[in-house]
Amino acid sequence: MIRTGFLSAALVGGFATPALADERPEKSDTAAEEYEAQAETRQEGPPPGGQGGPPGGRPPSVFDGDWVTVGVGVGVGSSYSGSDDYRISPAPVLQGSIGGIRLAPRPAGLAADFIPDGEGRITYSFGPSFRVRSDRADDIEDEVVELAGELDRAFELGFSSGIGISQVFGRADNLGFELDVRWDVAGAHSGRVIEPQIAYFTPINRGMIGIFNLSAQFVDDDFADYYYSVDAAQSAATGLAPFQAEGGLNSIGANALLIIDLDGNLANGGLSAVVIGGYSRLQGDAADTPYTSVRGDANQLFGALGIAYTF
Repeated sequence: MIRTGFLSAALVGGFATPALADERPEKSDTAAEEYEAQAETRQEGPPPGGQGGPPGGRPPSVFDGDWVTVGVGVGVGSSYSGSDDYRISPAPVLQGSIGGIRLAPRPAGLAADFIPDGEGRITYSFGPSFRVRSDRADDIEDEVVELAGELDRAFELGFSSGIGISQVFGRADNLGFELDVRWDVAGAHSGRVIEPQIAYFTPINRGMIGIFNLSAQFVDDDFADYYYSVDAAQSAATGLAPFQAEGGLNSIGANALLIIDLDGNLANGGLSAVVIGGYSRLQGDAADTPYTSVRGDANQLFGALGIAYTF
Protein backbone atom coordinates (compact mmCIF):
# COMPACT_ATOMS: atom_id res chain seq x y z
CA MET A 1 0.00 0.00 0.00
CA ILE A 2 1.03 3.61 -0.41
CA ARG A 3 2.79 4.89 2.67
CA THR A 4 3.30 8.42 3.87
CA GLY A 5 4.86 9.33 7.10
CA PHE A 6 4.34 12.37 9.28
CA LEU A 7 7.35 14.68 8.79
CA SER A 8 9.99 15.74 11.19
CA ALA A 9 13.54 14.45 11.12
CA ALA A 10 12.74 12.34 8.08
CA LEU A 11 11.06 13.28 4.84
CA VAL A 12 7.78 11.61 5.28
CA GLY A 13 6.96 8.33 3.78
CA GLY A 14 6.84 10.51 0.95
CA PHE A 15 8.59 8.37 -1.58
CA ALA A 16 5.63 6.15 -2.35
CA THR A 17 5.71 3.79 -5.29
CA PRO A 18 3.57 5.03 -8.19
CA ALA A 19 1.39 2.84 -10.30
CA LEU A 20 3.39 2.25 -13.45
CA ALA A 21 2.44 2.90 -17.02
CA ASP A 22 1.62 0.80 -20.05
CA GLU A 23 2.52 2.07 -23.48
CA ARG A 24 -0.84 2.60 -25.20
CA PRO A 25 -1.61 4.73 -28.23
CA GLU A 26 -4.57 6.65 -26.79
CA LYS A 27 -4.05 10.34 -26.04
CA SER A 28 -5.88 12.46 -23.45
CA ASP A 29 -6.31 16.18 -23.07
CA THR A 30 -4.33 16.52 -19.84
CA ALA A 31 -1.17 14.95 -18.49
CA ALA A 32 -3.02 13.45 -15.55
CA GLU A 33 -5.64 11.90 -17.85
CA GLU A 34 -2.92 10.51 -20.09
CA TYR A 35 -1.17 8.98 -17.10
CA GLU A 36 -4.37 7.34 -15.88
CA ALA A 37 -5.23 6.11 -19.37
CA GLN A 38 -1.82 4.42 -19.56
CA ALA A 39 -1.56 3.24 -15.94
CA GLU A 40 -1.53 -0.39 -15.01
CA THR A 41 -3.03 -0.49 -11.54
CA ARG A 42 -0.58 -2.15 -9.19
CA GLN A 43 0.99 -1.83 -5.76
CA GLU A 44 4.55 -1.72 -4.48
CA GLY A 45 6.86 -4.61 -5.27
CA PRO A 46 6.59 -7.51 -7.70
CA PRO A 47 3.35 -9.14 -8.87
CA PRO A 48 1.86 -11.95 -6.76
CA GLY A 49 4.19 -14.91 -6.66
CA GLY A 50 7.21 -12.64 -6.88
CA GLN A 51 8.63 -14.41 -9.93
CA GLY A 52 9.32 -13.20 -13.43
CA GLY A 53 8.86 -9.76 -14.89
CA PRO A 54 5.95 -7.32 -14.94
CA PRO A 55 2.50 -8.18 -16.24
CA GLY A 56 2.22 -8.53 -20.01
CA GLY A 57 2.01 -5.28 -21.93
CA ARG A 58 3.71 -3.12 -19.30
CA PRO A 59 7.36 -2.10 -19.62
CA PRO A 60 9.79 -3.23 -16.89
CA SER A 61 10.04 -1.02 -13.83
CA VAL A 62 12.58 -0.49 -11.07
CA PHE A 63 9.75 -1.32 -8.64
CA ASP A 64 9.11 -4.82 -10.03
CA GLY A 65 11.60 -6.47 -7.66
CA ASP A 66 13.72 -5.31 -4.75
CA TRP A 67 14.27 -1.56 -4.72
CA VAL A 68 15.64 1.09 -2.38
CA THR A 69 15.22 4.86 -2.21
CA VAL A 70 17.80 6.90 -0.33
CA GLY A 71 17.72 10.64 -0.04
CA VAL A 72 18.56 13.72 1.94
CA GLY A 73 16.89 17.06 2.35
CA VAL A 74 16.75 20.20 4.42
CA GLY A 75 13.77 20.76 6.69
CA VAL A 76 12.53 23.78 8.63
CA GLY A 77 10.44 23.13 11.73
CA SER A 78 9.92 24.12 15.35
CA SER A 79 12.81 23.30 17.69
CA TYR A 80 10.41 21.23 19.85
CA SER A 81 6.68 20.56 19.98
CA GLY A 82 4.99 23.82 20.98
CA SER A 83 7.97 26.06 20.28
CA ASP A 84 7.74 29.24 18.22
CA ASP A 85 11.46 29.07 17.46
CA TYR A 86 12.28 27.42 14.14
CA ARG A 87 15.49 25.79 13.01
CA ILE A 88 16.94 24.17 9.91
CA SER A 89 17.93 20.52 10.16
CA PRO A 90 18.91 17.68 7.81
CA ALA A 91 16.16 15.27 6.76
CA PRO A 92 17.44 11.84 5.66
CA VAL A 93 15.26 9.27 3.91
CA LEU A 94 15.31 5.50 3.58
CA GLN A 95 12.51 3.56 1.89
CA GLY A 96 12.27 0.41 -0.15
CA SER A 97 11.18 -3.17 -0.61
CA ILE A 98 13.66 -5.97 0.06
CA GLY A 99 12.72 -9.62 -0.01
CA GLY A 100 9.01 -8.74 0.17
CA ILE A 101 9.47 -6.57 3.28
CA ARG A 102 8.61 -2.93 2.65
CA LEU A 103 10.26 -0.12 4.60
CA ALA A 104 8.74 3.34 5.01
CA PRO A 105 10.13 6.41 6.80
CA ARG A 106 8.64 7.88 9.93
CA PRO A 107 9.57 11.17 11.64
CA ALA A 108 13.01 10.28 13.04
CA GLY A 109 12.17 6.62 12.57
CA LEU A 110 11.09 3.78 10.32
CA ALA A 111 8.20 1.34 9.82
CA ALA A 112 8.15 -2.07 8.13
CA ASP A 113 5.35 -3.99 6.40
CA PHE A 114 5.50 -7.80 6.39
CA ILE A 115 2.17 -8.52 4.64
CA PRO A 116 2.41 -9.32 0.90
CA ASP A 117 0.01 -7.45 -1.36
CA GLY A 118 -2.57 -9.44 -3.32
CA GLU A 119 -4.19 -8.82 -6.68
CA GLY A 120 -7.28 -6.93 -5.51
CA ARG A 121 -7.94 -3.25 -4.97
CA ILE A 122 -7.60 -3.60 -1.19
CA THR A 123 -4.23 -4.19 0.47
CA TYR A 124 -3.19 -4.55 4.10
CA SER A 125 -0.03 -3.71 6.01
CA PHE A 126 1.37 -4.65 9.40
CA GLY A 127 4.81 -4.52 10.96
CA PRO A 128 7.05 -2.90 13.57
CA SER A 129 7.53 0.85 13.89
CA PHE A 130 9.98 2.96 15.85
CA ARG A 131 10.80 6.61 16.41
CA VAL A 132 13.40 8.61 18.34
CA ARG A 133 11.76 11.64 20.02
CA SER A 134 14.12 14.49 20.89
CA ASP A 135 11.75 17.23 22.12
CA ARG A 136 13.67 19.58 24.45
CA ALA A 137 16.57 17.12 24.59
CA ASP A 138 19.06 19.74 23.35
CA ASP A 139 19.36 23.12 21.62
CA ILE A 140 16.44 24.74 23.49
CA GLU A 141 16.38 28.24 22.03
CA ASP A 142 13.82 29.75 24.41
CA GLU A 143 15.81 31.06 27.38
CA VAL A 144 12.91 30.60 29.82
CA VAL A 145 12.00 27.06 28.76
CA GLU A 146 15.70 26.20 28.89
CA LEU A 147 15.64 26.95 32.63
CA ALA A 148 13.15 24.11 33.09
CA GLY A 149 15.91 21.70 32.10
CA GLU A 150 16.59 19.39 29.20
CA LEU A 151 14.63 16.16 28.77
CA ASP A 152 15.85 12.69 27.85
CA ARG A 153 15.42 11.29 24.36
CA ALA A 154 12.59 8.79 24.04
CA PHE A 155 12.93 5.64 21.95
CA GLU A 156 9.43 4.62 20.92
CA LEU A 157 8.81 1.09 19.69
CA GLY A 158 5.50 -0.39 18.53
CA PHE A 159 3.61 -1.38 15.41
CA SER A 160 2.12 0.10 12.26
CA SER A 161 -0.98 -1.28 10.55
CA GLY A 162 -3.08 -0.10 7.66
CA ILE A 163 -5.42 -0.70 4.78
CA GLY A 164 -5.13 0.74 1.27
CA ILE A 165 -7.80 1.10 -1.41
CA SER A 166 -6.71 1.65 -5.02
CA GLN A 167 -8.71 3.09 -7.94
CA VAL A 168 -10.76 5.40 -5.74
CA PHE A 169 -11.18 8.33 -8.14
CA GLY A 170 -8.97 7.13 -11.00
CA ARG A 171 -7.08 4.09 -12.27
CA ALA A 172 -3.82 4.95 -10.54
CA ASP A 173 -4.69 6.57 -7.19
CA ASN A 174 -4.77 5.13 -3.68
CA LEU A 175 -6.48 6.00 -0.41
CA GLY A 176 -4.80 4.68 2.72
CA PHE A 177 -5.82 4.44 6.37
CA GLU A 178 -2.97 3.82 8.78
CA LEU A 179 -2.45 3.50 12.53
CA ASP A 180 0.84 3.64 14.44
CA VAL A 181 0.97 2.74 18.14
CA ARG A 182 4.25 3.08 20.04
CA TRP A 183 5.56 2.91 23.60
CA ASP A 184 8.68 4.57 25.00
CA VAL A 185 11.14 1.81 25.93
CA ALA A 186 13.99 4.11 26.99
CA GLY A 187 12.40 5.36 30.22
CA ALA A 188 12.03 8.97 29.08
CA HIS A 189 8.29 9.73 28.97
CA SER A 190 7.49 6.00 29.53
CA GLY A 191 4.14 6.56 27.83
CA ARG A 192 2.15 5.57 24.76
CA VAL A 193 1.52 7.40 21.48
CA ILE A 194 -1.30 6.60 19.03
CA GLU A 195 -1.15 8.15 15.55
CA PRO A 196 -3.95 7.54 13.00
CA GLN A 197 -3.73 9.07 9.55
CA ILE A 198 -5.49 9.15 6.19
CA ALA A 199 -3.34 9.51 3.08
CA TYR A 200 -4.29 10.05 -0.56
CA PHE A 201 -1.85 9.34 -3.40
CA THR A 202 -2.49 10.48 -6.96
CA PRO A 203 -0.40 10.75 -10.14
CA ILE A 204 -0.18 14.12 -11.82
CA ASN A 205 1.69 12.81 -14.86
CA ARG A 206 4.29 10.13 -15.64
CA GLY A 207 6.99 12.03 -13.79
CA MET A 208 5.11 13.63 -10.91
CA ILE A 209 2.92 12.45 -8.04
CA GLY A 210 1.19 14.15 -5.14
CA ILE A 211 0.50 12.78 -1.66
CA PHE A 212 -1.81 14.43 0.85
CA ASN A 213 -2.50 13.30 4.39
CA LEU A 214 -4.48 14.17 7.50
CA SER A 215 -3.22 12.94 10.85
CA ALA A 216 -3.86 13.07 14.57
CA GLN A 217 -1.88 12.15 17.67
CA PHE A 218 -3.21 10.84 20.97
CA VAL A 219 -1.00 10.51 24.06
CA ASP A 220 -1.44 9.07 27.54
CA ASP A 221 -0.96 10.78 30.91
CA ASP A 222 2.70 9.75 31.23
CA PHE A 223 3.59 11.37 27.91
CA ALA A 224 1.65 14.55 28.66
CA ASP A 225 3.09 14.86 32.17
CA TYR A 226 6.67 14.48 30.94
CA TYR A 227 6.50 17.05 28.13
CA TYR A 228 3.86 19.54 29.26
CA SER A 229 3.62 19.63 33.08
CA VAL A 230 5.35 22.43 35.01
CA ASP A 231 6.28 21.18 38.47
CA ALA A 232 7.13 23.32 41.50
CA ALA A 233 10.87 23.36 40.82
CA GLN A 234 10.39 24.25 37.16
CA SER A 235 7.91 26.97 38.10
CA ALA A 236 10.41 28.50 40.53
CA ALA A 237 13.19 28.38 37.93
CA THR A 238 11.19 29.78 35.01
CA GLY A 239 8.52 31.95 36.56
CA LEU A 240 5.85 29.96 34.69
CA ALA A 241 2.71 28.93 36.53
CA PRO A 242 2.55 25.33 37.79
CA PHE A 243 0.66 23.07 35.41
CA GLN A 244 -0.40 19.43 35.56
CA ALA A 245 -0.90 17.97 32.10
CA GLU A 246 -3.09 15.01 31.22
CA GLY A 247 -3.30 12.85 28.11
CA GLY A 248 -5.79 12.91 25.26
CA LEU A 249 -5.81 14.40 21.78
CA ASN A 250 -2.37 15.95 21.39
CA SER A 251 -2.40 17.37 17.85
CA ILE A 252 -4.06 17.33 14.44
CA GLY A 253 -2.27 18.06 11.20
CA ALA A 254 -2.13 18.04 7.41
CA ASN A 255 0.75 17.52 4.99
CA ALA A 256 1.22 17.80 1.23
CA LEU A 257 4.09 16.26 -0.69
CA LEU A 258 5.12 16.54 -4.34
CA ILE A 259 7.59 14.14 -5.96
CA ILE A 260 9.12 15.18 -9.29
CA ASP A 261 11.20 12.68 -11.25
CA LEU A 262 14.09 14.53 -12.85
CA ASP A 263 13.97 12.58 -16.12
CA GLY A 264 10.18 12.63 -16.34
CA ASN A 265 9.63 8.90 -15.72
CA LEU A 266 9.08 7.65 -12.17
CA ALA A 267 9.06 4.02 -13.32
CA ASN A 268 12.77 3.89 -14.14
CA GLY A 269 14.02 5.12 -10.77
CA GLY A 270 16.92 7.53 -10.63
CA LEU A 271 16.85 11.03 -9.19
CA SER A 272 13.72 12.74 -7.87
CA ALA A 273 13.12 16.09 -6.21
CA VAL A 274 10.75 16.36 -3.25
CA VAL A 275 8.82 19.35 -1.90
CA ILE A 276 6.92 19.09 1.40
CA GLY A 277 4.71 21.41 3.41
CA GLY A 278 2.93 20.64 6.65
CA TYR A 279 0.83 22.22 9.40
CA SER A 280 -0.25 20.89 12.78
CA ARG A 281 -2.21 22.38 15.65
CA LEU A 282 -1.55 21.30 19.23
CA GLN A 283 -4.64 20.36 21.21
CA GLY A 284 -5.67 19.98 24.84
CA ASP A 285 -2.94 20.29 27.45
CA ALA A 286 -0.27 20.36 24.73
CA ALA A 287 -1.70 23.76 23.75
CA ASP A 288 -2.61 24.90 27.27
CA THR A 289 0.74 24.26 28.96
CA PRO A 290 2.70 27.47 29.69
CA TYR A 291 5.53 26.07 27.57
CA THR A 292 3.18 26.56 24.60
CA SER A 293 0.57 29.14 25.61
CA VAL A 294 3.06 31.59 27.19
CA ARG A 295 6.42 30.81 25.61
CA GLY A 296 5.46 29.14 22.33
CA ASP A 297 2.72 28.63 19.77
CA ALA A 298 0.14 25.88 19.27
CA ASN A 299 0.40 26.37 15.50
CA GLN A 300 3.28 24.33 14.12
CA LEU A 301 4.66 24.55 10.58
CA PHE A 302 7.05 22.33 8.66
CA GLY A 303 8.64 22.55 5.23
CA ALA A 304 11.34 20.62 3.41
CA LEU A 305 13.17 20.31 0.12
CA GLY A 306 15.00 17.14 -0.76
CA ILE A 307 16.49 14.92 -3.42
CA ALA A 308 16.39 11.14 -3.59
CA TYR A 309 17.75 8.32 -5.71
CA THR A 310 15.86 5.07 -6.40
CA PHE A 311 17.61 1.93 -7.61
